[in-house]
Amino acid sequence: MAEEDISGEDYPTEIHDYLSTFENSLRSVDEMLKTMMSVSRNELLQKLDPLEQAKLDLVSAYTLNSMFWVYLATQGVNPKEHPVKQEIDRIRIYMNRVKEITDKKMAAKLDKGAASRFVRNALWEAKPEKGSKSSNKGKRKK
Repeated sequence: MAEEDISGEDYPTEIHDYLSTFENSLRSVDEMLKTMMSVSRNELLQKLDPLEQAKLDLVSAYTLNSMFWVYLATQGVNPKEHPVKQEIDRIRIYMNRVKEITDKKMAAKLDKGAASRFVRNALWEAKPEKGSKSSNKGKRKK
C-alpha cells in the first residue's frame, strides 16, 4: 500500500493513523517472515538447543494461528467462536510451561559449601578468658 493509495477519499480521515500503523505492522511481519524463510528449518533447528527449538515451534504456531485469527476477522467471522481460539489458548499454555522451565533454569542455585562457610564465619564465637582476668573478677581494690 503506497502513501498515495491511503490518502484518497475512500475512507474517513479519522482512521488514517490506524491504517498507517496497520500497514507498518504488516511490513514488519513480512520482513520477519522473509528472514525466517531464508534459512531452512532443519538448518535452523540444528543450531538451537531443545528448549530454543520448542520456543521457535511455539512462536511459529502462535504466529500462524494469530494471522488466521486476523484473516477470520477480516472475513466477518467471529474468531472467538471459531476453533482457532482453543488452539491459541492451548499454545499459550505450552508457552507458559516453557517460560516456567526457563525461569527455573535461570534461578539462582544454592552452593551449600559456600553458605556454610558464610554462616560459620558470621557467627560470634566467645574467646576463652585468660586466667589473670578471671581471678581478679571477684576481688575489689580497697
